[in-house]
Amino acid sequence: MKSVVSITTKSVQDVQNYLGYYGFGGSRDIQHSRKLKEAVPGIIIGKTDSELLIATNYHVVDGADTLSVAFADGNAYEATVKGFDESEDLAVVSVATKDVSDDTMDAISVAKIGSSDDLKIGEQVVAIGNALGYGQSVTTGIVSAKNRKTDASGQIEGDSTDNSSSINKGVNLIQTDAAINPGNSGGALLNMDGEVVGINSSKLASTEVEGMGYAIAISDVADSLENMMNAKARDKVDNHGILGIIGSTVSTEAVQIY
Repeated sequence: MKSVVSITTKSVQDVQNYLGYYGFGGSRDIQHSRKLKEAVPGIIIGKTDSELLIATNYHVVDGADTLSVAFADGNAYEATVKGFDESEDLAVVSVATKDVSDDTMDAISVAKIGSSDDLKIGEQVVAIGNALGYGQSVTTGIVSAKNRKTDASGQIEGDSTDNSSSINKGVNLIQTDAAINPGNSGGALLNMDGEVVGINSSKLASTEVEGMGYAIAISDVADSLENMMNAKARDKVDNHGILGIIGSTVSTEAVQIY
């Protein structure tokens, strides 16, 4: 629990002022209001002389103008985005160690990373997060299935309810019946040795479904996280241009035709 943090994001949202339509002014103005998003968890995965490195979901930091990270002792500090991968729904944020008090340093620890490849179906796991923003909480369950994937639309393969919130396209997911509620995204899924084996990401939400939560398999994204940890920090997630094409396997027939 000392390795799990709470990340709060702030973003600026354009709000229309329609008073002019009701006789209270001659024109319509555009105002800016500051919107505070719900605090969500992250996992301390690295520490250097200059920064603490925290893994979370991309959708947590997407569009954020400012970030703050609250540690296990309750103290919060400003943070910046180090790197992200939208398709894997992963991001790494950084907190400068020079800003962090000695008391906070004594109260936290870097998470131990385990192997999701070694997980067995039926093995017990624990999820730690910030469910509904009420503060750090723990749920428990088992590994229900391994190697679940999402299709091109972001839905869990084989799911016909169209209620999956996952956007982890092509990433292996661990299915668990440990409760994964709003505010758990970005938190840790741990084995019984206290090692992180997954990053909680989504759940299947339906009146007909219970106990179908998903976590990103940590072994599958270890290289991505390493690249993000070594990236240059940025103040916010910017929109980037993309080429707009994807690769696919070329069939023998296509080779003969073209």
